[in-house]
Amino acid sequence: MDFFISTAMAQSGEAGGGITALLFPLALILIFYFLLIRPQQKRAKEHKKLVQELTKGDEVLTNGGLVGRITEVGDNFLSVELADALEVRLQRNAVAQVLPKGTMKQKLDQPE
Repeated sequence: MDFFISTAMAQSGEAGGGITALLFPLALILIFYFLLIRPQQKRAKEHKKLVQELTKGDEVLTNGGLVGRITEVGDNFLSVELADALEVRLQRNAVAQVLPKGTMKQKLDQPE
């Protein structure tokens, strides 16, 4: 049955690429690190700094899209005034962004 497969051809195959086989997975890991992991860590660090620096009187935008002014700051929670006589308590991490002063006074029909 040796006439179907040449014995010399069957034994001449090379063993795998060694270092070249490792280059592709390492390149993928580096790409994921620089395009996904590192920017996410940077955003998380900036958000943590923002949450730690919250003070009474700051105007904030929450993750739910509410805009209000901080009236009380605790260790884990904030009291935010959304309108006259309407106050809610939020976790500090629920703050998405600190807005410039006077943002709440803008009228809804005015373009920014």
